[in-house]
Amino acid sequence: PQTFQTPGFIMLTHAIFFALGLVTLIVGAELLVRGASKLALSTGISPLVVGLTVVAFGTSAPEMAVSVGASLGGNPDLAIGNVVGSNIANILLILGISALVAPLIVHEQIIRQEVPIMIGACVIFVAMALDGDVSRTEAGVLFALVIGYTVFLIRQSRSASRELTDEYAAEMPADSNWDRHWSVQLGLVVVGLGGLILGADWLVDSAVAFARAFGVSDLVIGLTVVAIGTSMPEIATSIVAALRGERDIAVGNVVGSNVFNVFAVIGVTGLVSSGGIPVPEAARNFDLWVMLAVAFAALPIMLTGREISRWEGGIFIGYYGAYTAYLILAAQDHAILPAYSGVMLGYVLPLTVVTLIVSMMRHNGRAA
Repeated sequence: PQTFQTPGFIMLTHAIFFALGLVTLIVGAELLVRGASKLALSTGISPLVVGLTVVAFGTSAPEMAVSVGASLGGNPDLAIGNVVGSNIANILLILGISALVAPLIVHEQIIRQEVPIMIGACVIFVAMALDGDVSRTEAGVLFALVIGYTVFLIRQSRSASRELTDEYAAEMPADSNWDRHWSVQLGLVVVGLGGLILGADWLVDSAVAFARAFGVSDLVIGLTVVAIGTSMPEIATSIVAALRGERDIAVGNVVGSNVFNVFAVIGVTGLVSSGGIPVPEAARNFDLWVMLAVAFAALPIMLTGREISRWEGGIFIGYYGAYTAYLILAAQDHAILPAYSGVMLGYVLPLTVVTLIVSMMRHNGRAA
């Protein structure tokens, strides 16, 4: 009996449940996306709307489950860190890896409409969080915005071109016989949601245990390990889309998921929390601004030839590695942190900005 109470055995148990929770989240999200997508199409909803809403919401469902579970479980820092970290990982890590696999062609609608909406969502979130919390009223506003965004897409889809509709229809699961009936599709949705709830519970409990055992804050765990874990559906969808050469599905999935992370995940989490969601000072001073900067950076990179090239994807991955390294150094209060920050702010960031400006000028010169 004493063997089962040793620190090593306890940590192993947490590791096993963390892995089980992650797998359950991914499988649950896959079942939810497949069932909801087929059910929506069976009821006559436009494939365009399904692609931008159902699929984006489905791949954001793990973030929803984890953030709500963390907030109700008394770990609001994990809830905030999960959303902010997922939005950063979606742009820097997922688009970066996908662009390395194959340069990503970006549809004009993504540049003209979806990225500006994503930037606007991040601006609203940061503005709400600066006073130290996202109140239930503010969470209600965010939830109302996701409803308005969905209604807007439905109305827009009525006049969408056939080409764009077919493009987003490619994101839907391939036709098959076993899940064509609405009852099977509804069953997939229910089972998927159950998997998300169970997986989120295991993941949050294990992540909190790791944070306490290693002396790392809930915010850092949420920004890194949990954020990447709950972004696994986006990672899988985007990489597969890039491998298949399917037009901007990888970009649309990531951008749509970021919008839902802010509007729906933060909105619902704040509404179910009795006092709203407190935002830790560390996030207000640094991580929220990183999320906002990454959102703004996505637009000029996509404008350079309406694609994300391999070298730009490499820059994204490099910055994600640098950001993760900063979090680790800050958590340890390492002696080299000031020098590391100075190099990043004084040399790396300005060099990147100059490189992007030159790239855009060269693109505009060729276009003229």
